[in-house]
Amino acid sequence: MIDKTSIKELKGIGEKTQRLFEKVGVSTVGDLIRYYPRGYDVYEEPIPVSELEEGRTQTVSGAIYGRVQVSGTAKMQVTTLYLKDLTGTLKVIWFRMPFLRSTFAKGGSLTLRGRVLRRRDGLVMEHPEMFYPSEKYADRLNTLQPLYGLTSGLTNNAVMKAVRQALDGMDLAADSLPGRLRLKYGLAEYNYAVRGIHFPEDKEVFYHARERLVFEEFLAFILSIRKLKDKNEKLANEYRMEMKPEVEAFVQGLPYQLTNAQQKVWTEILRDISGDTAMSRLVQGDVGSGKTIVAVLALMTAALNGYQGAMMAPTEVLARQHYESVTSLFETYGIKIKVVLLTGSMTAKEKRRAYDRIECGYAKIIIGTHALIQGAVNYDCLALVVTDEQHRFGVKQREAFARKGGVPHVLVMSATPIPRTLAIILYGDLDISVIDELPANRLPIKNCVVDTGYRQTAYTFMKKQVAEGRQCYVICPMVEESESIEAENVIDYASMLQSEMGDGICVAYLHGKMRQTEKDDIMDRFGRNEIQILVSTTVIEVGIDVPNAAVMMVENAERFGLAQLHQLRGRVGRGSHQSYCIFMSGSKSKETKERLSILNKSNDGFKIASEDLRLRGPGDLFGIRQSGLMDFRLGDVYQDAKILQMANEAADELLETENDWVKNLPDYETTSSVII
Repeated sequence: MIDKTSIKELKGIGEKTQRLFEKVGVSTVGDLIRYYPRGYDVYEEPIPVSELEEGRTQTVSGAIYGRVQVSGTAKMQVTTLYLKDLTGTLKVIWFRMPFLRSTFAKGGSLTLRGRVLRRRDGLVMEHPEMFYPSEKYADRLNTLQPLYGLTSGLTNNAVMKAVRQALDGMDLAADSLPGRLRLKYGLAEYNYAVRGIHFPEDKEVFYHARERLVFEEFLAFILSIRKLKDKNEKLANEYRMEMKPEVEAFVQGLPYQLTNAQQKVWTEILRDISGDTAMSRLVQGDVGSGKTIVAVLALMTAALNGYQGAMMAPTEVLARQHYESVTSLFETYGIKIKVVLLTGSMTAKEKRRAYDRIECGYAKIIIGTHALIQGAVNYDCLALVVTDEQHRFGVKQREAFARKGGVPHVLVMSATPIPRTLAIILYGDLDISVIDELPANRLPIKNCVVDTGYRQTAYTFMKKQVAEGRQCYVICPMVEESESIEAENVIDYASMLQSEMGDGICVAYLHGKMRQTEKDDIMDRFGRNEIQILVSTTVIEVGIDVPNAAVMMVENAERFGLAQLHQLRGRVGRGSHQSYCIFMSGSKSKETKERLSILNKSNDGFKIASEDLRLRGPGDLFGIRQSGLMDFRLGDVYQDAKILQMANEAADELLETENDWVKNLPDYETTSSVII
């Protein structure tokens, strides 16, 4: 079967290239076919010079103005040209291409496509593609060039060539979806869709291809969730618990009152853990709504009923913070429950000690990372697992934990504000609780949406905040379709900002290509205020609680979805200090201003998520970064909400009429490979 054929069987792929493909998660021809582009180079209509935006790749047409100049040294010659249209003049430069002076000597019309940057003398286009005369651009207009996730040594052309070969060898008759389902929802055939996603002739082909593949992805996911729900509904409660007076006394002794929403959710959890079936519950709550204390109450209840509870965090730094927070809380209130920490970076001796305490039942609450479900851990009586959405669709925790004993109750915590209509579909195997009010003592974050001309003022404001003892985040988008460029962008920005801030302020950077230990170290130092300003990509979206962080500035805010910007904003406003969020936009478009103004006016994540859903259209696929809520290959639950609802309806129909077809589907597994 071609799906399982090694990519080494493809022409031109030797052992060295095979190893490069394996680095990006591609081992078989099937993997390669499903290695969808993470974006496209779109050759769009030229725009006026006056409408060019900093940081974007754009196309302009105009007349060559004045002489083409060559300057610099013999080793680094710079060719400079000025392009003029009716709205303004653009400076254009090329490096090591002095021959262009004679190429453009006669003047005339020219179309250029390249990245626009801001230099001291204004906007500059560096090293663009050129179409001379301008008429030559017509051949490229509206075409899309796929851009793949790469690793060092693997080129985009190499991936394109391999994908073309793989597609040529596909079985043209194969289609996994029943024909009547395709007709009902107007979906493309699989072969058309998979070719159209890799090599679309135009945007229409791309949209039609993507819709089919996203529908299939969502459908497989929903059916898998339904299977899981059927299993969960039949799981008897092996660990019945009752409310303990010590928990009630603990709640009464807290320096604040639980909100009505927290109290309601806590009641729902108590009802679950004392009922006939094992709990499977999602607690949705906006950033800062107080989900953690509800989880702590559940863990305490398990421990006081003689059982064990485990809390799994996505990173070691966050696991350690949870551990320190819970132990400190228990010490303050005299709670005699033994809590242990278990993470991958602990020494062999530390791990053995933790394993012994867990196995003999001395440890009642265990806090850690994925190390909690690895082979060496044996629980005495594990009754409750608290996890978060980051782990929700990777390893099936319940099965993994069940292999180590009985079937525990599961509590999933989510800070992502998903509209309820979508949450019911996405978390179909879980009962849903919502904490929809913030504690009374929370100061609302002050927001502002500004253009790039405000940047110097923002830096001055950050200096002032640091002088007062506060800390700041600066978020940079991934400005190119390459992780290595992403890293350079953050590193360069941090270097520039360090020069701007001076030696008295420590600026550090964080990006996705760093090893987990490096990321943890940086976040640890930021948590201790050894770093005052952290320049980062969205990897800090799920991070530790730093109450001292009071300022967040997001560069090129127009490149993110509103829900993701709200998640990022949630990194500040966690302490007693007034916090601020500065959304800096390089876009002048009316649509961008409308979107960002929603964040400016509201800190309510659920309202923002609903507005995000309303405002997003298919054209946004080429502009706004995806939400990252769940690690689908192509689908985005906000962008593709209508397709998600369509797939949910189709799942109902299939379970009624084609149950045998559904039974033969493999369990859905999400992927960590590229997202479009």
